[in-house]
Amino acid sequence: MKKIILFLIYFTSINLTHAQQKQKRFPSKPKLVIGIVVDQMRWDYLYRYTDKYDNNGGFKRLLTKGFSCNNTMIPYTPTYTACGHACIYTGSIPAIHGITGNNWWDNILQKNMYCTEDKTVQSIGTQNSSGEMSPRNMLTTTITDELRLFNNFKSKVIGIALKDRGAILPTGHSANGAYWYDGKTGNFITSSYYINELPQWVKAFNNKKLVDQYYEMEWNTLFPIDLYKESTADEKPYESKPFGKNQTKFPYNFSEYIGKDYSKILITPHGNTLTLDMAKAAIEGEKLGANRNITDFLAISFSSTDYVGHNFGPNSIEAEDTYLRFDRELGDFMNYLDTQYGKNQYLLFLTADHGVGHIPGFSSENKLPGGNIEDTSLTKKLNEKLKQLYNVDGLVQTVYNYQVVLNHIAIDSIHMDNDKVIKSVINYLSTQPYVTRAFDLHELPETTLPEKLKQMVANGYYASRCGDIQFILKPGYIDGGKTGTTHGLWNPYDAHIPLLWYGWNIKPGSSTEEVYMTDIASTLAALLHIQMPNGCIGKPIPAILNHK
Repeated sequence: MKKIILFLIYFTSINLTHAQQKQKRFPSKPKLVIGIVVDQMRWDYLYRYTDKYDNNGGFKRLLTKGFSCNNTMIPYTPTYTACGHACIYTGSIPAIHGITGNNWWDNILQKNMYCTEDKTVQSIGTQNSSGEMSPRNMLTTTITDELRLFNNFKSKVIGIALKDRGAILPTGHSANGAYWYDGKTGNFITSSYYINELPQWVKAFNNKKLVDQYYEMEWNTLFPIDLYKESTADEKPYESKPFGKNQTKFPYNFSEYIGKDYSKILITPHGNTLTLDMAKAAIEGEKLGANRNITDFLAISFSSTDYVGHNFGPNSIEAEDTYLRFDRELGDFMNYLDTQYGKNQYLLFLTADHGVGHIPGFSSENKLPGGNIEDTSLTKKLNEKLKQLYNVDGLVQTVYNYQVVLNHIAIDSIHMDNDKVIKSVINYLSTQPYVTRAFDLHELPETTLPEKLKQMVANGYYASRCGDIQFILKPGYIDGGKTGTTHGLWNPYDAHIPLLWYGWNIKPGSSTEEVYMTDIASTLAALLHIQMPNGCIGKPIPAILNHK
């Protein structure tokens, strides 16, 4: 009897050990990964409005029950939407994945190029060219591609955004679908790169005409307007007037746009609501996360925060109200995910593609340094200056992403000294009040710059999609007009972004260790036990993995 008991104990321990080893070899997976990019969200927004964030909203839930990487930086310049989305999901940099801006001058094709432009495909869901897009300009795989590759393309990957680049670039080359908003029709559309006809669930969603329903609602503040102490006064001359010259303050009325202009929804909090509505429709229409043994991926980008920020600035009541409303909707969405999948059965991360600078008018009003490049085209000014020097027209092709692109065909045709032209451009730029440095990009290794700034410029440089001369603006300066603001620079206001993790295998906590946007994809790869993207330079974030 004693021998039998010992045998049973031994047999049980062997089976338990085998089961544990099997579990280690085949770790459990979340049903769904939700990647959220909040376009133009500065890191400080997490805390700036915290007194008015809802206790049941999204941000407080992420901060108290998730893990916050409070010192997440963008490691390249220019800090633009397309670059940000590409870098988050590739774990790479423009110098490798090739997305050097929202637009760039292609030195090989000798033409302006939009980041997701693809004239070999057709629009699906609209008659205009808004759907002639694909991820082909991105040269590396994404974490979403690698998830599909890991299980022989059984995982479903879907992207949703108002902007085409916000839906396309995160989902990579092998996605099941990417859907973006067509402001001309008020519908979500796609490209023949993915599919030849809109799925029935997308058609059903478009048939609801939700945009007109949202236009029937005016945009007034969520709280009494005198409680918005974190923001400037409601009406400022340096804010844009996207809803017409007579609509300069709350409340904003959209009734005149019903059935006519579907683009104005982008510049309102309702655009975020529409995006979440579409995300839920995708979850249900595609049955995402329904296969217990397969992890699916939903990439959502919220673009209205960017449109509002550009028009009204980061210190406006409009921006604050947009985030207060988004906080509540994000909380509701997380409740929806809990119901749909169960708590801790999905993995969610939230980050941003870039931040934003202050409107120069606001800076001036508050005695802060800053300003803007003059309204006159810099390309035109440079060509005028070079014609004075060399009596030749058009020696500058264009200016993109704080880089001057020379017209090498024109320079070579008259046998001019290329270096001489570059020096002349640098001399001119160096005298401008908004420029702190200008230098030859081909001589970047020998250029005297702070090491971090030099590395950021190098990380953003892909030769055939970049210019000849880089110029760096002084802190607080932007490339914009007299109203509104923008981003794109190396400075912390553009490069310091939030990064929050929540759900499956994530324990509450926070860290001030410096990590980078490029670390997100490699951290996801480590969590999911899959290969990192093929151009990835990021490292798994120890604070996340140590909390598993």
